[in-house]
Amino acid sequence: MKVDQKAHTVIIKDTQGDFTAFLMKVTHQYKTFEKQNITIDLSYHSDLTAKDIELFLPLATLHNKAKKSFVIVANDIDFNAVSDKLTVVPSLLEAHDIIEMEEIERDLGF
Repeated sequence: MKVDQKAHTVIIKDTQGDFTAFLMKVTHQYKTFEKQNITIDLSYHSDLTAKDIELFLPLATLHNKAKKSFVIVANDIDFNAVSDKLTVVPSLLEAHDIIEMEEIERDLGF
């Protein structure tokens, strides 16, 4: 697991290739990142399904309740099959853009 800090966002990337172990590690270390916006980079995985990505739903819900952004970057999945409660994008640039827009919305009181 690789963690990069960029401004008010932490980017967590799986470098091991074991999705289940990565999910457990992120869940156990959540308290470390809870005060920042989180981007989960799963672009290393090419065989993920929408059901795999939805395993992050409890963590995303908890993080969104704390008024922070939680964005998942994933390639080669059917974005329409993923729950509307999760924000899933195909690139880190789009993840950054989503977080910036959500920050502006929160600043405006939405």
